[in-house]
Amino acid sequence: MKEIKAIIQPFKLTNVIEALKQIEGLPGITVDEHVHGFGKSGSEGGHRKITVDLVDYVQKTKLELVVPDRLIESVIRAIQENAHTGNPGDGKIFVYDVQEVVKIRTNERGESAI
Repeated sequence: MKEIKAIIQPFKLTNVIEALKQIEGLPGITVDEHVHGFGKSGSEGGHRKITVDLVDYVQKTKLELVVPDRLIESVIRAIQENAHTGNPGDGKIFVYDVQEVVKIRTNERGESAI
């Protein structure tokens, strides 16, 4: 199992979600539409610039998914193709190993819990 985190432009969220919903067996997704940060280029040219304590940030959207190994490439491809504009600030995709998942309601563990 892997956790996939993606930071994308807010205006690309609908496109990305619609593409992810087409992936058969996708367990689910968590979306946080209210994150902000900056990359190597800072907040220059960013849409929706935010200033907090004299530091400029850019509004971003964060997606988090935990998926079985067989879906990793499909999820990455869907995010990458649908979040891409070709401009700085398109975002990043991070992939992490997941050691364990426990479903709180049923106490299921492992892949069946996602």
